[in-house]
Amino acid sequence: MSQVVRTERRDRTAVVTIDRPAARNAIDLAVLQGLDDAIAALESDDVRAVVVTGAGDKAFVAGADISAMRSLGPVDAELFSARGQAVLDRLARLPVPVIAAVNGAALGGGCELAMACDIVLAGAHARFGQPEVKLGVMPGFGGTQRLVRRVGWSNALDLCLTARVIDGSEALRMGLVSRVVEGDVLAAAVALGAEIAALGPVAVRLCKRVLHENADLPLAIAQAAERTAFGLCFATADQKEGMAAFLEKRPARFAGR
Repeated sequence: MSQVVRTERRDRTAVVTIDRPAARNAIDLAVLQGLDDAIAALESDDVRAVVVTGAGDKAFVAGADISAMRSLGPVDAELFSARGQAVLDRLARLPVPVIAAVNGAALGGGCELAMACDIVLAGAHARFGQPEVKLGVMPGFGGTQRLVRRVGWSNALDLCLTARVIDGSEALRMGLVSRVVEGDVLAAAVALGAEIAALGPVAVRLCKRVLHENADLPLAIAQAAERTAFGLCFATADQKEGMAAFLEKRPARFAGR
């Protein structure tokens, strides 16, 4: 079991915590391996939502570990980038919703990790940015590409080229985060996970898949994929239970099939 990434179950929600508070949860190869192992375990788990957060109250993930990167040559740096991209891509491909509980600094690799999640909750002390150009480098874990897809060209260029760090309110206005939370952001994320877990699991998974796989396709093709997924819902026990529960004015008891 990884010493720097831990996973715990809270009913039907899994909480994945990057646990290097003394290093502000900075990402190194050990963290990437720990994340990869945690994601692999979740791929075969029956959880209905996942929350990703950082240990302590200072940082979600303050970035990649500069002390581990400073001596890399070009080939090793590209391999480190490829490793980071692969792990975050794997996280993004989890079939269940992934929620980032950003409890502090989410800079560089931390911002990239948050953007690999489906829903980003920003706590009162959350800060976001891609400040890599201050170090003479650029984002390498998918930051340039995920950022432009979330906030558009103008905002993405602004953040990447200026190294500017923004708070949760500005990140919300840009569309980088989904909600700003007053109080305990991890508790809010777990509550949101429980809320999602109570909904139709098959429909939730299909919604996520259609949104992720078709957002960049022409509208007609994307809508064809939506029609197919909509039809598949009607082959499930969840659809029958959900509609029966609505008509009978009772809570639905979804089985996930």
